[in-house]
Amino acid sequence: MAIKLGLKDLLMRSALPVGCTVVAGYFAWHATTGPTGYAAWRDYQAQRVQLEQGVRVAKEQKAALQQRLALLDPRRVDPDLADELVRRNLAMIRPDEVIVPLPPEPVPAR
Repeated sequence: MAIKLGLKDLLMRSALPVGCTVVAGYFAWHATTGPTGYAAWRDYQAQRVQLEQGVRVAKEQKAALQQRLALLDPRRVDPDLADELVRRNLAMIRPDEVIVPLPPEPVPAR
């Protein structure tokens, strides 16, 4: 026994499944392209790698500065470093010395 449905009945019976499919598609779209979706997550991972590299560089600079600070300890000053600082700050050289200027060190890119 076949039941013939009219267009109105067919639309009424398919409204709920179509609505659910639209809602599921909406959430799937935002899960991939939304502000907290998969694409944004990949961008956050790339930013994290860059920030971790910046932290690593900053830690290396901090270690170098701490080493230089340890050489300037008033109880046991490194004579070579003290001589270098005095000559640089006071621009004092002996007549038999030759000054070789070095190019400035490049600033690391950020």
